[in-house]
Formats: sequence, structure tokens, C-alpha cells
Amino acid sequence: LTSDSHHRTLGLVKQRSKNVSSASKRVISNQIFSYLIVIDFESTCWREKNNYSQEIIEFPAVLLNTSTGDIDSEFHTFVQPQEHPILSEFCTELTGITQVQVEAGIPLQICLPRFNRWLQSLQLEMGFTFPNKQQTSSASSSAQKLCTFVTWSDWDLGVCLQYECKRKQLHKPDVLNNWIDLRSTYRMWYNRKPKGLNGALQDLGLLFDGREHSGLDDAKNTARLAAKMMRDGCVMKITRINKSYVCNYGSVNPG
Repeated sequence: LTSDSHHRTLGLVKQRSKNVSSASKRVISNQIFSYLIVIDFESTCWREKNNYSQEIIEFPAVLLNTSTGDIDSEFHTFVQPQEHPILSEFCTELTGITQVQVEAGIPLQICLPRFNRWLQSLQLEMGFTFPNKQQTSSASSSAQKLCTFVTWSDWDLGVCLQYECKRKQLHKPDVLNNWIDLRSTYRMWYNRKPKGLNGALQDLGLLFDGREHSGLDDAKNTARLAAKMMRDGCVMKITRINKSYVCNYGSVNPG
């Protein structure tokens, strides 16, 4: 496979961010992590309250270079819900995701290994590792590049993916057991509670780019917010470590 074909088979689109000239932005420094992978899932949802479990229907991730503020790579796929395969009208209205898109997607049990392979390819290409416990809150050596995950709140990795994998008995990559909650980081850094992702962007003079509740657009805008916060001097640190987290890994294991 060519490089482009290989990336397409992983369900991702890879591109370099080119919407901001290098002259118009400061280079970010003094960060623990050389790269941040921003995730923002969209899931099944209903207007009325019920006891239905939510399932991921859009799985996006973007790789943020913390030195430049650029998005260097993207992963994106729609995911087929298995427990409640028919989307509600409310879900389509909110997310913009259609029944045709999820039916053309892949089940989560196929999505996760593809995502894992994307992580492996990034580690080889970019030369970073995921941190052990000693590296989650202290500066890394200049010779070692570290990467971790960022979400807006703990819901994506701490609730949505966690419980769907548990219900379906799916293996979740161990590296997804710790992350940065950008919402709580924003609240601590600026000493104010944000009114959602859009409100946080507006507070910092940024406009939301794209469609709200599109997972990929939400992930890109969360990355933009993180870059702005780092330029304001905020050092990104892991805020959540799941109990099942093990401290002896530095690379992604197959599976």
C-alpha cells in the first residue's frame, strides 16, 4: 500500500494545518507533552429520558503539535451502533449524523484496532511515547517526546468509551486510561467556569469553526482552544488516571 492508501485503510484523513501563517503565532514552549491527541465522540441520544445505553457513532481524533499549535494528523470514522442501530430524529438533528453514514461505518470492535494502528503509526512517524506515571506531571527530557489525550470533560473516555467497552467486552487500548480534561483545566487556569466549548472559545476571542456537535469539528476546535491556552502560559497536565492504568508502558500494544 502507498502511504496515502495505508492511511485510508485506517479510516483516517491525514493533513497538515495550513490556515494560520507561522508569522501570526508564537511558538509554544515549556510543555510536558510534545503532542496532544484530542478526542470528541458523538453518541446515540434521544430527546426523551430513557434507560438506553449510549453508543459511539462518530470517532474522531486529531494530533495537536504543542510546539506549533498545528494539527498534524487526523483519524475519523463513523461507527455502527449495535444495541440501538436506528438513530433517533433528535440524534440526527443534534449531531448532523445520518442513518446512511452510520450504516456505512464500522462496528466499535473494528474501529478500536484501527485507531490503535493509527496510534502506532504516529509513534513511529513522530517519535513520541505515551507516559508512565512518573512522567504524567513533570517535564520530559529534551530527548524524549511525550504524548497524551485531551477531551472536553471526562465523559468521552471516562464514561462513554469506558462503559461501552465494558458492556460489549471489548479491549480498550491501555493508553486511553489517562487524559487531560480541558474543561477543568480551563476552569483552573482562567478561574472561571466556561459556558460549554463554544463559550470557552468566545471568552478567548475565538469563533467556533464548523458545526457544533460534529465530532471532528468539536475535536478541532478543542485543539484550537488548547493551543490558545498554551500560548497564554497554561502547561497541560494529566487530570485523570483510571484505576486500571498501568505505569510500565511507553508504546501502544497491538490489538
